[in-house]
Amino acid sequence: MAGRKEMDLTTGRPFGALFKFAIPVILGNLFQLFYTLADSVIVGKTLGADSLAAVGSTSIIIYFVLCFINGFTGGFGICLGQRCGARDERGMRKSIAVSTILSVAFAVVLTVLCCVLSHQIIRWMKIPADIAVEAYAYMFVVLLGTGATVFYNMISNILRALGDSKTPLYFLVFSSVLNIFLDILFILPLGMGVAGAAWATILSQFLSAVLSLLVGMRRFAVLHLRKADFANLGNAMVVHLKTGFPMGFQMSVMCIGQLAMQMVVNSLGTAAVAGYTAASKADQLSVLVNNAMMTAISNYVAQNFGAGKRERICQGVRASLIQTETFNVLMCAGIILLRHPIVELFMSNPTKEIYHYSDAYLTIVAPFYVILGLLAVYRTTIQSMQNGWAPFAACMIELVMRISATVGLVGMLGYTSVCIASPMAWFGACALLIPCYYRMMKAWKKDK
Repeated sequence: MAGRKEMDLTTGRPFGALFKFAIPVILGNLFQLFYTLADSVIVGKTLGADSLAAVGSTSIIIYFVLCFINGFTGGFGICLGQRCGARDERGMRKSIAVSTILSVAFAVVLTVLCCVLSHQIIRWMKIPADIAVEAYAYMFVVLLGTGATVFYNMISNILRALGDSKTPLYFLVFSSVLNIFLDILFILPLGMGVAGAAWATILSQFLSAVLSLLVGMRRFAVLHLRKADFANLGNAMVVHLKTGFPMGFQMSVMCIGQLAMQMVVNSLGTAAVAGYTAASKADQLSVLVNNAMMTAISNYVAQNFGAGKRERICQGVRASLIQTETFNVLMCAGIILLRHPIVELFMSNPTKEIYHYSDAYLTIVAPFYVILGLLAVYRTTIQSMQNGWAPFAACMIELVMRISATVGLVGMLGYTSVCIASPMAWFGACALLIPCYYRMMKAWKKDK
């Protein structure tokens, strides 16, 4: 194993170690957001509000697939991080080998399944007829490139589990610029429409993954796998599946509730879809920052759990909460103050009706980002200490509350039911996870 200081999250001040690790992940996630933002901005400005609505109407399906991929490969990263914290080089190599095999198999199955079901998905989503053709064109290409998304998330989670959060960032910056260039090239001179924006995203992400892998192999000897690393993987494969699939399922379950929200919005017409799309793009900023903090605390806790350092985990959770909530308060203020320029970023001359839908969503949801921050830190910490039942139960609570608010209250509250669904879900999940974390730490202390 290459001896690099940045690999070790079990030493040094927890606050500094987490912050140093998290900042490149946050920047990387922001640049990853630029992929979809560039698509939306360029589509909205060049092709119009209907095309923007077409892209937005399928965004939750794409996000659903991405969430499963993030959770699936993130679970593999936790397994690798625990082996890294325990200084088990042989176990690390087997973990990387298993991650590679499972990711390839998963990418093939998911790509075929998504592409075959594309037409049916359009019908299920109740997408308005005037944007259905463009919605299908965009969604099909993105789902066809599922393998590139799996590849990127796999290598990124492997590198982060080893303590390197910088390499994925460097190449995301490069590929984000490339994505914008390809967006303009495919949409304007080549006239590929919304499908061109999708191709730009997939090609840019694939290049980012390839470059991250090449540089990672130069920096970490453990990434140079041998034939022996692929032998006797039965037990390791079971461990990875037990960690990865529940995490992928949990993250995708959260999206099922958001899918119900999108279906309600789609039923309200094109203006509602356009306003909600612009607002949800801004809302993704908070989601991605909180996901970055989840990545940081996940790798931190996994390594320290593997090393048996309970008190250091407690210190890291406190530090992560301070950092996460600081970001959330700043984002809440910024999003509310800039909610109109945010809409104008995505489309020219938005109507009053579009402003109405975007304003309602952002002003209701943004103040509750602090609850999302609590949920992100405590859920990830519990998962990284090999407790899968509590995060799963919390996800089911989120699902029930999100669907209940959206579907159950839409007749009485209309669009407002969509706006309050996420805050209600976050409150419900936190009510379970926060007491669970403190019970786990108390029990661990008694065992010691």
